[in-house]
Amino acid sequence: MDMKAVSAIQRFTDARSTSAIESYAQARPATEPTPEEPSVMEVAGRVAIDFAQTLAESEETAKASMVGDADPHALVQALAQTELAVEAAVTVRNKVVEAYQEILRMPV
Repeated sequence: MDMKAVSAIQRFTDARSTSAIESYAQARPATEPTPEEPSVMEVAGRVAIDFAQTLAESEETAKASMVGDADPHALVQALAQTELAVEAAVTVRNKVVEAYQEILRMPV
């Protein structure tokens, strides 16, 4: 082999290995877990707290409306938020029950 062919092969091999190293270095962070991601239990806890706060705020608005301290529009808005929160909770519950029933139907 002549020197030109040998140097061309070496440059190709060096470029290829450098490219592979760079590709690996760029892809590696995508596979590492991020510590900031909350667990399922933390998310479920926050959702439950938000749900309870929504219900409590609606109850306070309803009490204020009965006494005459709240605007009727605020009462309607609070009731709509409560209805939406309850419908979401019921939908999630139904999905969990369906998943549980599907697991029970699986053959062992």
